[in-house]
Amino acid sequence: MNKQTSLFSNIKADFSAGLVVFLIAVPLCLGIALASGAPLFAGMISGIIGGLVIGFLSGSQLSVSGPAAGLTAVVLVAITKLGAFDIFLMAVVIGGALQLILGLIKAGTVANYFPSNVITGMLTAIGIIIILKQLPHAFGYDANSEGDFTFFQVDGDNTFSALLSAVNHISIGATLITVISIFIILYWSKIPKLNVVPAPLVAVITGILLNMAFSGNELLALGSNHLVSLPVPGSFGDFIGQFTFPNFSSISNKDVWITGVTIAIVASVETLLNVEATDKLDPMKRYTSPNRELKAQGVGNIVSGLIGGLPITSVIVRSSANINAGGKTKMATMTHGALLLICAALIPALLNKIPLATLAAVLLVTGYKLCKISIFKEMFKNGKYQWVPFVVTVVAIVFTDLLIGIALGMVVSVLAILRGNMKSSYYFRKEKYHSGDSIRLELAQEVSFLNKASILLTLDHMPENITLVIDAHKTAYIDFDVLQTIREFKDIKAPQKNIKVILTGFKTVYNIQNTPDLTPEEQSRLSSPQVHTISSGNHKELLKELQLN
Repeated sequence: MNKQTSLFSNIKADFSAGLVVFLIAVPLCLGIALASGAPLFAGMISGIIGGLVIGFLSGSQLSVSGPAAGLTAVVLVAITKLGAFDIFLMAVVIGGALQLILGLIKAGTVANYFPSNVITGMLTAIGIIIILKQLPHAFGYDANSEGDFTFFQVDGDNTFSALLSAVNHISIGATLITVISIFIILYWSKIPKLNVVPAPLVAVITGILLNMAFSGNELLALGSNHLVSLPVPGSFGDFIGQFTFPNFSSISNKDVWITGVTIAIVASVETLLNVEATDKLDPMKRYTSPNRELKAQGVGNIVSGLIGGLPITSVIVRSSANINAGGKTKMATMTHGALLLICAALIPALLNKIPLATLAAVLLVTGYKLCKISIFKEMFKNGKYQWVPFVVTVVAIVFTDLLIGIALGMVVSVLAILRGNMKSSYYFRKEKYHSGDSIRLELAQEVSFLNKASILLTLDHMPENITLVIDAHKTAYIDFDVLQTIREFKDIKAPQKNIKVILTGFKTVYNIQNTPDLTPEEQSRLSSPQVHTISSGNHKELLKELQLN
């Protein structure tokens, strides 16, 4: 079955999902702009470009792009250092051009080297962060920025201190709106005939109506700081005036280029990670070309920089919300971009009536779906080489930020792979009889220099007066250092311990001679059905087995 679907094949589901993503994107765009020290409308511009331009050019059917939370610190520092927002926009254009070049030279294939346990850890961590960051909004504590997803926030709080502060600033009205909104999101779809209207939209409308009903009650009413805050232009001219153009004369500024390169690298890595994670969440399991995605993101960032927007990446929060809302094709993300443009231009005052508590409810449900207990159980069942990097990634992202957490997860994952590789360089087999023991080392398919220490220790601990068979029939590659170790053992160490070494299966290219003319007894031992696997590349286990016999 062809998993690719046409742009208009699921227009109803895609419009519904696009509407949900739009409602979530508005406060996120504004919050990220605020956290970045940029004009609020710059966040809206990047959301619009992410939906319309990148949504159209991208090969991903479900990924949603917008202003990058992972770049807030970079943007904040860059704007301060460069001294003017229009100079910073030149860096955004340069960063986009570099991304386009990376896509053209097919640098996106680096995404193929991200381990699945790290990607799963990233998704789980994002889910936990969404819940932790939205709980204050759910209880009516809206002091922290909506777009701040790092552990140490720009307002001086951290994720947990913000939660503690929320306990002292609980708004009964906001809490009621959150609880009712969550109830609607979870159960609205189960009501026949009415479920054609998206549950999050019903929750948003209900939140607006509830806040209007609370307006006369001092205990329940929400202030403007608890609502969406979108800039309201007085005229079409004011709306156009919110767009800013880059200072092209700053193109020769060294700091502008350094910022542009930084944006290109960070935005590219974050995008590739998020797109791969989105593909894993896709119910239809479609594949997104990383090179095409880099080109789409590059064009998007060039356009964003040219008209006053922030750097853009694929964003997993909005992408997962898109999937949970039933999005099927890229029409959903394009719909969200179109709605951002229409509403920012025509009805910003209406959007400013939406309680942040309602949007927190939508995100809390989304976050829960990303970090369910079943995910932890499944990763634990996959063994320690999957579980440990997964946990490290989750913890590191929650307590630092996305890129630092991913880097630590990658390091631990590589170390786990190396450790596993060192233990799987051979299989130790021992025949089941007591006198005249013969031992068989069956080399693995790949034996690299990382396996040298393990093989050397194993050979050095072989008991005296045995026949040792080193079998290389299954190997496709043996490192030169390992071959040297085997030659040295056969020619020097083995005779000193009265060990007869039989080499078999070594290819001519290894430049090591197989043992010729085996006796019938030796051939019988090699093919004995009683041979069994005792250990896999662990000399300590080998010693334990030898001592037991």
